[in-house]
Amino acid sequence: MNISVIRSKRKTIAIHIKSADEVIVRAPYRMPDKDIQSFVDKHRDWIEKKLENIRQLIEKSDSIGKLTEAELEELVFSAGRVIPERVKLYAPMVGVDYGRITIRNQKTRWGSCSSNGNLSFNVALMRVPLEILDYVVVHELCHRKEMNHSKRFWSEVEKIIPDYKQREKWLKDNAYLIGIS
Repeated sequence: MNISVIRSKRKTIAIHIKSADEVIVRAPYRMPDKDIQSFVDKHRDWIEKKLENIRQLIEKSDSIGKLTEAELEELVFSAGRVIPERVKLYAPMVGVDYGRITIRNQKTRWGSCSSNGNLSFNVALMRVPLEILDYVVVHELCHRKEMNHSKRFWSEVEKIIPDYKQREKWLKDNAYLIGIS
């Protein structure tokens, strides 16, 4: 297991599992190395469990196989019909307008929102349940109000998707099966 430490202005320490063999520890600048090591040691069982979960997901994902060009085209076609309809449904609820909608085959993002209101969504969203797709749509639309992940942003998301935390967890837990790393 490869553990990297990234120090920043943050006030707390956190562990981020980046891949099946890479762990990132984010820590405050002034935290002593021994405290960081103690934190990692205290959470070693949790880290190992998460790494094993990722390895299992990768194995399952590999068994699913890569998409053929025809399958990818079919997903893009479906996404081009479904996602704009979901955006159109939720934009008035969020109370925002939006620009262009694009569908992309991305490896690391479910969606994004530019400062001028253009929305981009991952074609892999066609492989998730509708309530998960709706969460991503609402998440990106809420960025039209707050271009960050502040408390105000999450408050906006929660107004429309009260169980957004469970949906976000589902995405994190199943990303490898769907093709997002």
